Amino acid sequence: MMATRRRRMLFPLRPRQLSQRRHLLAGLTAAFAVALLFTVLILLPLPPSSPPTRHEIYTTSTASPNPPAHCAAMSANLGEFGDLMLSMLPRDLAFTAFVPSPESFRRVLKLRPNGSSASGTYAVVSRVLGFSAVPRKLRSADVPLRERVRLLDSLSGLKMYAWRDADGALIVNGVRSECVDVVRDQTVVHVMAGVLMDAEFQRSFPPEFDD
Repeated sequence: MMATRRRRMLFPLRPRQLSQRRHLLAGLTAAFAVALLFTVLILLPLPPSSPPTRHEIYTTSTASPNPPAHCAAMSANLGEFGDLMLSMLPRDLAFTAFVPSPESFRRVLKLRPNGSSASGTYAVVSRVLGFSAVPRKLRSADVPLRERVRLLDSLSGLKMYAWRDADGALIVNGVRSECVDVVRDQTVVHVMAGVLMDAEFQRSFPPEFDD
């Protein structure tokens, strides 16, 4: 009886038992390695964040100063062509639009109510929208004071540079704002005393024909 038990104890482990033990050891080793790596990553100090370059801009402010009193009406009415321009943007997405003032539409783009065909007006306004809108909210307080910075490119790829004057006005590609921080749905509107456009489109409106 004792001899039989001793023989059984001397028998080697079956291949199936060896395989199970190997899988168990491999699993334990992998779990230990993952836990060790996670601990090392936690203990390592984070690299210091690099300061933003002068060509970057971050929208950190939650609100900007109230617009001047004469701009209050702009929140309800941007003029026929300004309202048409904003109607081309989706109302539930964040945009910033540098909308020409009613006088700029007349003086620079030669647009007048009932003065041209609807299709021609729509084509001009939609082209200006491509030059004047960026896909993010950008309030005037988000632009550095008296420091020229690169904004996002416009929807049509126009490179945009801006700085803020001491009186709160924005100067974007050399065009000064008349009213800032007019909010329409998810769009922040800055009314500009001019039109943002590239050189090729600008040649379509020669200044010698101003009236």
